Amino acid sequence: MPSDWRTLINSSVDECLERMIALRRHMHAHPEPSGQELQTSLHLYQLIDELGLTVRMGPEGCGLIVESRNPGASRRIALRADIDALGIEDQKQVAYRSTVPNVMHACGHDVHTAALFGALLALDRLECEHALPWPITWRGIFQPAEETGSGAKALIAAGALDGVATILAAHVDPTRRAGSIGLRTGPLTASCDDMRITVRGRGGHAARPHESIDPIAAAAELVSTVYQFVPRATDSQDAVVVSFGQIYGGHNRNVIPEEVVLQGTVRTLNATVREKTVQHISTLADGIERVTGTKVDICFHRGSPSVMNDEALTKLVSSVAEDLLGANNVTAMPRPSMGSEDFAYYVERVPGMMFRLGAAGDRQPWPGLHTPLFDVDEKCLAVGAKIMAHTVVEWSNPN
Repeated sequence: MPSDWRTLINSSVDECLERMIALRRHMHAHPEPSGQELQTSLHLYQLIDELGLTVRMGPEGCGLIVESRNPGASRRIALRADIDALGIEDQKQVAYRSTVPNVMHACGHDVHTAALFGALLALDRLECEHALPWPITWRGIFQPAEETGSGAKALIAAGALDGVATILAAHVDPTRRAGSIGLRTGPLTASCDDMRITVRGRGGHAARPHESIDPIAAAAELVSTVYQFVPRATDSQDAVVVSFGQIYGGHNRNVIPEEVVLQGTVRTLNATVREKTVQHISTLADGIERVTGTKVDICFHRGSPSVMNDEALTKLVSSVAEDLLGANNVTAMPRPSMGSEDFAYYVERVPGMMFRLGAAGDRQPWPGLHTPLFDVDEKCLAVGAKIMAHTVVEWSNPN
């Protein structure tokens, strides 16, 4: 087949770049946190409905599922973006700065959405112009509530993966320059389980601790024990990260409280290590309970598993990206991230992969993810859109 379709995709994406930038900046200026993406979803619905594509809203009006015009001529590939924002105050001095106090797109979900929108525009245009080399069937998934880990499961329950053979997504990476990507086969991110521990003792006067059962002392001992002995019980080749992010208890400086609550996360890359770590923390908590005389209750909320990148799709994306960007701008990631991603729920069910989309501009150091100054070099939008659109067509090749 002639390769002109590749040129047409690239020119189509380049021509709609201003629309992609406008969408990204609109979302950045009007962010909505997880589970509250009603206006974002409505805005996207209106943009996509204007194209004449079949689109339906996600559960409770959050998120969208978009279908190609050719709903069943070939295998179906899904493209996924997330649309929610984080509870962080935007400190950038730019025209598209967040207008919502303490909410901003600090994780690049506005970029993911705009890049997916551009990819769908290009694919639909080629289909309407009969410029595709073979039939393609795609589904666009604009997912809410990634940051809380609930959005993927909600859209899967709503049928987002029905009839889907594989799925692709991108995630911005401010450690890489715009115009480059990173990828790897196998584990890309860690599983993440929330942990809540309540230590109950007997309160009393700070001057007479012997009359109390001090939950603060027990909590401090528990944190130290977990930090010391979880790594010692895990093979050094297996990554485990346990972190406490909240400790609170008591109301007065001179009163020993009745209880202390600790909250944190447990992150691993291997399912067996995940189970052993959870069990080991519970065993350590039992020991602290016996030694201190407190009552220690521990609760784990199972979060996203690891994103496991499919080898065949990763090789295809690598080939597509090398053709687009040059081999020097496509790098293998030697290690997975210990961050988490609910994209993992999709790839539990169908083969899929996520690649890291370089987003940094010339200024160094470039602000990191989840920081108040986070921003991107917007040329990464076109890069992400082109990689996704090219991959859809290449993957659909009947040969």
